[in-house]
Amino acid sequence: MSSVVFMRGVNVGGHKAFQPSRLAHEMAALRVASIGAAGTFIVHAGADEGTIRKAFQKHLPFEAQLMICPARALMDLVKLDPFGDEASRTADAQFISVLEHRPRRLPPLPFYEPAGREWQVQVTAIHGCFVATLQRRAARSRLYPNEVVEKRLGVAATTRGWATILRVLRALEAEPAGRAFEPAIKRRPR
Repeated sequence: MSSVVFMRGVNVGGHKAFQPSRLAHEMAALRVASIGAAGTFIVHAGADEGTIRKAFQKHLPFEAQLMICPARALMDLVKLDPFGDEASRTADAQFISVLEHRPRRLPPLPFYEPAGREWQVQVTAIHGCFVATLQRRAARSRLYPNEVVEKRLGVAATTRGWATILRVLRALEAEPAGRAFEPAIKRRPR
């Protein structure tokens, strides 16, 4: 089964910059596909987590924190439709944070930051290593869901917009199980 790799803190403001498409090409043996520029990858080769970590570290010019999850876990998350309610649809943005590991204790949900009517980030659900958050934009300051999740749960995380998660799902669904990951060979007509 495929795995999904989420890199933490890369390609942000020139920090730990790299070209995801080039990295995916260099890791062709694991059938790696890049999704966007934020360090989100699908590993289609069915490799174990240790092999995936070692391969990424070998090909990256810096030490990277990787959150690796089975593709099935992400597909199950999407089936749960964590943003299917009216409050989620009216929020300014929906995010999924991917945790490095499950927190020791889960807080009561939902929780808000800051607390009260002027909240900017609402943590609505935790499903395995995934945390669903909503964001409201505020005039004065703007909290990012990742900082709220890490602070309140005490676990390293990396965050992607819901649209990115859906792009990953579409890419997973487009890759039939066991298909060779090679460019199509164009045959000349006879």
